Amino acid sequence: MGPSGKGLSPEQMAFFQAEGYLIVKGLFEPGELDDIRSTFERIGETTVAGHFEPVFDPDNPDPLKRYPRVMHPHRFNQTAMKYMLHKPVMDVLENLYGEPALAAQSMYYYKPPGSRGQALHQDNFYLKVEPGNCIAAWTAIDAADEENGCLLVVPKTSGYEVVCPELADEKESFTTHYVKPPKDKKAVPAVMDEGDVLFFNGNLIHGSYRNKSKDRFRRAFICHYANASAVRIGAFYRPLYAADGSEVMLEANPDGGPCGNEFDVLYPH
Repeated sequence: MGPSGKGLSPEQMAFFQAEGYLIVKGLFEPGELDDIRSTFERIGETTVAGHFEPVFDPDNPDPLKRYPRVMHPHRFNQTAMKYMLHKPVMDVLENLYGEPALAAQSMYYYKPPGSRGQALHQDNFYLKVEPGNCIAAWTAIDAADEENGCLLVVPKTSGYEVVCPELADEKESFTTHYVKPPKDKKAVPAVMDEGDVLFFNGNLIHGSYRNKSKDRFRRAFICHYANASAVRIGAFYRPLYAADGSEVMLEANPDGGPCGNEFDVLYPH
């Protein structure tokens, strides 16, 4: 599939339905990747309250203090908004959903050398899209492999229920939640070239390990979407945006999910 945004092949659709994820190449031109990369290099030298709050302390041993993830950059940066609504990506999502997609969230991960990964989890525990589900579009701005902490996916878990997470190992994960894969399923690395986009279902168990490289970042532009027929979503993700950039306000989902209404989510995804 190329930048023209043509439909997915029957084989690609079948793979996504069976495995819960799909890597698609050719959705971004090299110049578009450069645009994303340079935009977030500039953001990386700033502080944006509530979105990107780095600690500029060369003596801090945690590289994620200097380079935390950027949350919802589309709310303050037009380039992020533009690529959250990137037509070739939206076209793939419409194929996967069988209906138009609504953009709910954007994020940018720098993942510098030595930084911790993110424990296995399920996205719709946080987004709480109903009825339907969220789908992530995870764009590799750098090549991603096992050395620099590529994403891990647990194939064939997209049909599993969203479950209440356990506590993660804080030495290896910068997030607190951990979802244990079923006994007969194992996490596999999603090795990606620069510009590849990984799409996966909101129930799919996924995460990443530490960046073990000495000098390689693992940058990624990650967006989450809901199906246009959805009625409710977690309040943090409102408003959503249609492909033409118009705002769509779904109901705020107050459901406590598998952990009950008293469970403290601790952080947005």
